[in-house]
Amino acid sequence: MSDGFMLKTTGLCKSYGKKQVLKDIDITINKGDIYGLVGRNGAGKTTIMRTLTGLQLPTSGTIEFGFDNKRLGSIGSLVELPSIYSNKSAAENIKFQYLNLGLKFDDSIYKTLEFVGLHTTGNKPASKFSLGMRQRLGIAMAMVGDPDLLILDEPINGLDPQGIIGVRNLLLKLNREKGMTILISSHILSELSKLATRYGFIDGGTIIREATADEVEHTGEKLMILTADNFEVLSQKLVDAGYKAETASHPGKITLHGDANIADIAIFAKTNGFNITDIKTDEADLENFYVGLVGGKKNG
Repeated sequence: MSDGFMLKTTGLCKSYGKKQVLKDIDITINKGDIYGLVGRNGAGKTTIMRTLTGLQLPTSGTIEFGFDNKRLGSIGSLVELPSIYSNKSAAENIKFQYLNLGLKFDDSIYKTLEFVGLHTTGNKPASKFSLGMRQRLGIAMAMVGDPDLLILDEPINGLDPQGIIGVRNLLLKLNREKGMTILISSHILSELSKLATRYGFIDGGTIIREATADEVEHTGEKLMILTADNFEVLSQKLVDAGYKAETASHPGKITLHGDANIADIAIFAKTNGFNITDIKTDEADLENFYVGLVGGKKNG
């Protein structure tokens, strides 16, 4: 899919006073990617996006673009809440975006509305739109100028299932039909896994790994899921014994990452006075892959 990079950062850092929020961020987004940025709340996802869009200046490091980023509209973004005039129609909001960018508007406004599924809204004010419709309008406004790169921070956050499907299908359509490269973050990892072709995993303001969707899907990591009495204590005992165990992936249970022998685990538990009531095996998905990298809660 890649025909060269679209965006590359090297040693990107951002500090607020003495607090360092981003530390030596190195990411590469290739042409045609849907690049999923995965991390906990406060890991630095939004700060990265604000820095890449020019809303904030980095403290140090470099950002390289594989396209003419000086062209008006070359980067479209939806970071935090879309700036929508609630008393104006979808078409009027898009016209305002053309004016903001100093671009002349034409019939492409209505083609954009049709593309995002808002062409039948007429003069209805945006205040009457559902949250999903407002998100699609925000994306439509980010599309003004036919951007080479679209940067979206949590575009499906708070949406109902129908709204999530609508935004997901829109982004896939933008990527496949318009060849648009997209950088997206989302807390809903199961949805992100249906979109992303590559991932950057961020923890504590640092990119700890980049991986392709294929690498995540075919990581080959085996999982063992245990149901046991005093599971948190047993989990710690397993960690102390050198096993990669955690309790975040499956609440109320222990998840063992990597190859482990069922009989060995059962004997270990019994020897240490624990009763295992169920053992299941599985393979890693995006959420388990993420938790295996950073541990803790899956609120990325």
